[in-house]
Amino acid sequence: MRKADGLFKLIGLCLLAGVLVAGMLFPVVGAAGVMSNQASETVEKTSSDLADIPPPLVTTVTDSTGKPIATLYDQYRLPINENQINEAMKWALVSVEDKRFYEHHGVDWQGTLRAAVSNSTGADTQGASTLTQQYVKNYLINVVYRTDQVGQKKAQEQSVARKLKEARIAIQLETKLTKQQILAGYLNIVEFSRQIYGIGAAAHAYFDTTPEKLTVPQAALLAGLVNNPINNDPWKHPDKATARRNLVLDRMVDNKKLAKADADRFKGEPLGVVADSPKKPPANCIGAGPEAGFFCQYVEDYLLKAAGMTKDQLYTGGYTIKSTLDERANHEAKVSAEAQVKKTQPYVANTLSLVKPGKDRHEVVALASNRDYGQNQDAGQTTYALPTGVYNTGGAGSTYKIFTTAAALDKGVAGIFTPVQVPDTYVSHVYSGGGENCPPTGPPLRSRWYCVGNAGDYSRIAQGATIQTALATSPNTTFVELEDRLGSTAPGIDMAKRLGMRDTMASNVGGGTVDPKAKTDEKRLSQAEYYGPKGSWPGFGAFTLGFSPLSGLELGNVAATILSGGTWCPPTPISAVTDRNGKPVPVKEAPCEQAVPEGLANTLAVGMSKDDQPGGTSNRAAADVGWNRPMIGKTGTTQGNVSATFVGGTPQLAGAAMTFKFGGGQGGICDAGPGNVRVCPTGNIFGGKAPARTWFGAMKNIMDGSQPVLPLPGPDPKYMGGAAR
Repeated sequence: MRKADGLFKLIGLCLLAGVLVAGMLFPVVGAAGVMSNQASETVEKTSSDLADIPPPLVTTVTDSTGKPIATLYDQYRLPINENQINEAMKWALVSVEDKRFYEHHGVDWQGTLRAAVSNSTGADTQGASTLTQQYVKNYLINVVYRTDQVGQKKAQEQSVARKLKEARIAIQLETKLTKQQILAGYLNIVEFSRQIYGIGAAAHAYFDTTPEKLTVPQAALLAGLVNNPINNDPWKHPDKATARRNLVLDRMVDNKKLAKADADRFKGEPLGVVADSPKKPPANCIGAGPEAGFFCQYVEDYLLKAAGMTKDQLYTGGYTIKSTLDERANHEAKVSAEAQVKKTQPYVANTLSLVKPGKDRHEVVALASNRDYGQNQDAGQTTYALPTGVYNTGGAGSTYKIFTTAAALDKGVAGIFTPVQVPDTYVSHVYSGGGENCPPTGPPLRSRWYCVGNAGDYSRIAQGATIQTALATSPNTTFVELEDRLGSTAPGIDMAKRLGMRDTMASNVGGGTVDPKAKTDEKRLSQAEYYGPKGSWPGFGAFTLGFSPLSGLELGNVAATILSGGTWCPPTPISAVTDRNGKPVPVKEAPCEQAVPEGLANTLAVGMSKDDQPGGTSNRAAADVGWNRPMIGKTGTTQGNVSATFVGGTPQLAGAAMTFKFGGGQGGICDAGPGNVRVCPTGNIFGGKAPARTWFGAMKNIMDGSQPVLPLPGPDPKYMGGAAR
């Protein structure tokens, strides 16, 4: 039986060798001009994939000056050309992986047949792969089938069919590329562990150098890694890495590319890799740091959501994304936000978003938070997009009175100087909601009525008050009465969308994505649908009091729209995008549009121009920094003092500050001054406190010395009402 087994094995090996030789001869004939057989179609397609599908590269995000702030990547790769690889690296790799690289034409016949004979069962087809074949295999795994598990499995399966296909493509490549090009191609594609791909990235990550400057022992270590990068990781397995490096040195001696005495000396040297871990940048916006991380995150979110780019494209395309980030403005915003609320203060977030007004673009220049951007929660860090995302923060409070006012101007219900009443309480006969907000001594109410009271004593402005006065002092009763005149919340909601609250109004009432298949209205309907009129239902009368989730950035862009003569533009963080070859890449962005008539916007700006003046809700914060510029502004505070906002702007720069509960905590927010803002059982925060101090503190430093004092636009008589004053 043993003789018979040996005979069958011999026959099998002969057949295997015959298949391999025949399969490899086929493309050689084809290369001579006879390759028209349909069996070559798959090979041709794969061969073209290697030329047409570029390898993943690092995308770089910069600030507005072009200074890099972050890198985004799936594979950390720094491409090099054949002239950037020194001889030590070339010969280390050739000596250990393919000694006859410069002699064969893609397939090492001698090595392949020897491997076939030595693999006694015929099932193990490992070994004997040339560098050209390894180039093919690595390109298929790391590039062509990078996100295709089925394709990756086929590219790595141990079968004669895979070997034949690989060999055919290798021979084709040898007819199209020089040996140096193949070597450089291989060294650009191969993995070196820990998301490090290619010799350019490996030289930097392992030794903080470039491929041209690699020493012989460094080159030997890297050449030894490609066989099994995880197993030979020098940080996790230094003994294995050392043994593998020394083996490469021995192979270089055998190949007559290194003297034995030198090899012995190099074996005594330490591995020499950088301390602790590879030197490579973070693969995402963490690399932008605690200040710019929120801006980088918005760049990513904007390109994915607004511009239609996929995350795979963004993380592998090798783009250079020049953002609109003004690092000085962002720093001032961060300093001001953190001065009001400590970064480690539990359960309280403080954000500031700043946008440039304009009729052709609204460029975002700063996105800041008291929290640092990062993953260490104990140090007050977070990766939540606090300044930009739509969060259930408690709401924007009375800043939503802007939308009621704009709707009233738009519908001709009132003008900015129209006299208004400022009662202590007001009972709506349009909206329902009960009387829980009215004093217990008030008149009995029908359940369908909505009653609202003021937060404070407004008797000082009750006589001669106008809508302009009401915007500066913010009595609730005045704006619910104005909402009554509109007849429903529809005009206010529509105005919120038009002026800039677009993602906000499109989200559900929890701040999440609308799910049409959900069973509850809270998840199934958008805010615009949920808070708006339905049938005989006029909507939520409290909409004007701003109790719904929102994006702080969108609120800031509302001010930019008003100061742009009513022109809405998407709040863009993108200045320019170029591809891996330096060619401009068009970015699909929503076009700017005239959201409201220019006269309406200008008049609304005049109506909002008194908030920082004596009697206005932000006067104290403005006076504390010596503010002396014309501006628009509006504060907001939610019920229970769980959040507060300030939105404002000058002709050159607009934005919004938000202070809100984040991550838990019971009760409201107490504000005892800068640096002493915290969660407490009974809150006392208002929009004129921490939010306004944050806005003015940053804007004063950003504007002074760099921007001239400019006037606000004048009102349009069509929207003034009453007597101009």
